[in-house]
Amino acid sequence: MESELQARLRLTFKALDSKKAYHMLALDVSERTSIAETFVICSVGSQRQGQAVADEVDKTLGAAGARALSVEGYPQGTWILMDYGDFVLHIFQEERREYYALERLWGDAPEVTELLRTANS
Repeated sequence: MESELQARLRLTFKALDSKKAYHMLALDVSERTSIAETFVICSVGSQRQGQAVADEVDKTLGAAGARALSVEGYPQGTWILMDYGDFVLHIFQEERREYYALERLWGDAPEVTELLRTANS
């Protein structure tokens, strides 16, 4: 049976796909931090696309009863952070993603991306 977190992450991935976000990645950080269980990271090509992706995730998860606890960086659109409590979504323009290199910073965390794309799709 799919957990509530897995269901929301799967909805998030569908929303990211629908707005053409790319280089999507999910990391299980539950054993490494108390901030969240999962970090979702994706790239976008522009400020406008980043905002559209954030809006789509908000709409999709809102329809499922989930609301972001906080959103940062939306006006600038170079790095939008959406905190849903048990997972945090990072929407990056590629230059920012390369600069902050969250994949390297959290590189010892198991990747769970394929589990979210394949199970019960």
